[in-house]
Amino acid sequence: MGDPHRVGVVGLGVISRAYLDTLANHPAVSIAAVADLDASRSAAVAATIPGAEAVSVQRLLDRPDVQTVLNLTIPAAHAEISLGAIDAGKNVYVEKPLAVTFQDGGTIISRAASAGVRVGCAPDTVLGTGTQTARAAIDDGLIGRPLSASAVMVTPGHERWHPQPDFYYAPGGGPLLDMGPYYISALVHLLGPVRAVVGAASRLRAERVIGSGPRTGQRIPVQVDSHVTGVLEHANGALSTITTSFDGVATTAAPIEVHGETGTIAVPDPNVFDGEVRLFALGGSEWRVLEPLAGYAEASRGVGLIDLVRADGRRPPRAGGDVALHVLDTMTALLRSAAEGRRIELTTVVRRPALVPLTPFGDWTA
Repeated sequence: MGDPHRVGVVGLGVISRAYLDTLANHPAVSIAAVADLDASRSAAVAATIPGAEAVSVQRLLDRPDVQTVLNLTIPAAHAEISLGAIDAGKNVYVEKPLAVTFQDGGTIISRAASAGVRVGCAPDTVLGTGTQTARAAIDDGLIGRPLSASAVMVTPGHERWHPQPDFYYAPGGGPLLDMGPYYISALVHLLGPVRAVVGAASRLRAERVIGSGPRTGQRIPVQVDSHVTGVLEHANGALSTITTSFDGVATTAAPIEVHGETGTIAVPDPNVFDGEVRLFALGGSEWRVLEPLAGYAEASRGVGLIDLVRADGRRPPRAGGDVALHVLDTMTALLRSAAEGRRIELTTVVRRPALVPLTPFGDWTA
């Protein structure tokens, strides 16, 4: 298998622990360096990973032994760090979204292509057995010709649990750019690319109150729309409706449902890797739970980076930058549509990622 692929991690906030738990002991990769604006945090994390060094961001980008930069910074910094890594000749795997603006996302992809490096991007949750089993069932014809889908995410807001929630309500945040990548990425895997969108949006209140941590009770401004809904026209003719909200309380709706001529598939939360996939067939009397048909079993965050490393240029990574740019195109077009009151055609075209064969835990972790 050769030497492990050497990774440098930039950004050691809340989400980093999930990635490090997956990657730190994986034989395909080695965490060579970690960096954060908080040097004490970098040192503390490095102390838990044998062989990892705590360094500054610039030193990490300059290190010749780092082959891929795992970019876990806040969304506003995604483009800056990713472009710095690309300019240093390194691959990038970035937490979602790819960038705050479609222009920045396009620059990342085009500059990576010119530099001959690869780009991967979260979410990789859609590579687990939940979304992939649903995709396999659709591909196998279990619901006939797909006609439509619905995707619903309703929550009262991340400020209730996140100690530093400011970026969720700043430009580049909001429910669509934060949570939309999970749902739209899943819809692309399930139904293929999107060709046009129509959107609408609203904002419930101008301030939010932090509900946990040392800043409990502090008010933060809401600078973005906090409820976004829309219709996605897929290239295959299917129509998906999507609702992402930081203004609601709860919902009984399935996270995603896909409707076909002969059945409906209920898809589990695309923010997790597994969960029950249920089928209701035309003429049936009840929902039937499907056994896992595809996907990385018992997967965790970071499996998308493993998929990219093991692709090694021989095939497109399944959580690739091209898909992430298309998802970003879809989301920013929805927001533009809401602001301008018109249907917007997308400018990107992407191939549906390859199905993940059913891969037991011991196979993808070995």
